[in-house]
Amino acid sequence: MSWAETLRAGLEAIRAHRLRSVLTMLGIVIGISSVILTVGLGQGAQDQVRKQIDALGSNLLIVSPGSTTSSTGMRGGFGSASTLTLQDAAAIGDSDVVPDAAAVAPTTTSSVSLVAGETNWTTSLVGTTTSWVDVRARELSSGRFFTAAEVEQAARVVVLGPDTVAELFSGPTSPVGQTVTIDGTPLTVIGVLSSSGASGSGQTEDDQAVVPLGTAKQLTGSASSSVSTIYVEASAADTLSAAYQEVNALLLNLHGVEAAEADFTIATQDSLVETANATNETLTVLLAGIAAISLLVGGIGVMNIMLVSVTERIREIGLRKALGATPTVIRRQFLVEASLLGLAGGVIGVLIGIAGAQVLPGLIGQPVSISLVATLGAIGTALALGIGFGVYPASRAARLTPIDALRSE
Repeated sequence: MSWAETLRAGLEAIRAHRLRSVLTMLGIVIGISSVILTVGLGQGAQDQVRKQIDALGSNLLIVSPGSTTSSTGMRGGFGSASTLTLQDAAAIGDSDVVPDAAAVAPTTTSSVSLVAGETNWTTSLVGTTTSWVDVRARELSSGRFFTAAEVEQAARVVVLGPDTVAELFSGPTSPVGQTVTIDGTPLTVIGVLSSSGASGSGQTEDDQAVVPLGTAKQLTGSASSSVSTIYVEASAADTLSAAYQEVNALLLNLHGVEAAEADFTIATQDSLVETANATNETLTVLLAGIAAISLLVGGIGVMNIMLVSVTERIREIGLRKALGATPTVIRRQFLVEASLLGLAGGVIGVLIGIAGAQVLPGLIGQPVSISLVATLGAIGTALALGIGFGVYPASRAARLTPIDALRSE
C-alpha cells in the first residue's frame, strides 16, 4: 500500500466520522490558538517596550545622581541627590577624555504651571542645551529648537510637547510665536516637538516644556550648577559599552569615590529593556504553560478517539491482514489518521490565533505580534502531538492477529 493510498484512506476515515473528528481536533485547536496569542502578546509587549526605549534616543547612556541619606539614616531613592553638575557634563563632552561619546545633553527637570491666556496646565519643565534634540532623537513638527546663543543668554523661549500644546491651545492656530507664562514670566513658543510615544518615570515624553538650561535655573530660582540627568549619546552602537566604561571611570575620578561608593548610576537601553521585559517574559511563560496543558488534553483526546477507531475497525484490520497487509502498513495507516487530525487542528488553531491577533489589540489596547517561527512551531507541535499520541493506538492495531480480528463481533 503506497503512501498516497494510505493518505487517501486516512482522509476517508476522517470524513466518515466528521463530527467526531471535529470534536477530537477541538482540544488541539484551542491549545494552538492559545499558544499563538500568548506568545504574540508577550512578543508584542516586548516590541512595544523596545520601541518606547528606542524613542528615548539612539545609543543612549542615562547618567543619574545617587541617593541621599538624611540625618536620621533614611535613604532616598536613586536620583534624590545632587551629585551631577554642569562641570561633569562638560568633562564628558571632551572628546579627548571620552572619545566614544558623540554628544552630551545635561538636563534639569521640575514641575511648573504654564498659563496661556485663560488656560493653565501643569507639566514638566526641562532645562537643557542645544544637543538635547539630537541626543534624545526628537524631531519638531513645527517651528525650531533654540540656538547656542539663546542657551548662553538664557533666552525666554520654550519648545512644547504635542500633548502640552493640546492642553494649552485650541483651534487650528499654530502655537509658534504665541506666549506662555510661568509664575508671571513670559516665554515665547518657538517650536513644537513631534510625538515620540515614549514615557519614563510616570511622565509622558510628549507632555513637557523644554527651555534653555539657564532659563530653567532662573524660573526655578536655582543658582547651583547641579543637573538632574546627563544624557550621553555614544558614537555608534558598538561603542556604547566603551562609552559606558569611559564615562564611569571619569565620574569616579571627578567625584573622588570608589566604584563601590559611586554617587551616580549609569543606565543603558539594553539594561532598561531587560528590566522592562522581565515581567513580560514571566507572564508569557505562565500563559504558555496553561496553553500547553490544553494541548496535552487535546493530544489525549486524539489518542482516545484513535483507540475507539481501532476497536470499531477490528474486522477491517483482520481482513486487510488476511489479504497480506503487514503490521507496518496497518501501523502507518493509523499514524497517518492521527497526524492528519493533529495537523488539521494545528492549522485551524493558527488561523484562529491570527484572526484573534487582529481583533484583540482593539479590545485590550495591547499589541499582538505574530511570529513566523512561533506559527511554524505551533503547526509542528500539533503534528507531533497527533503522531505521538497516535503511536499506541496504531501499535495496538498492528499487533492484532488476523484470526482474532476476524472472529471479533
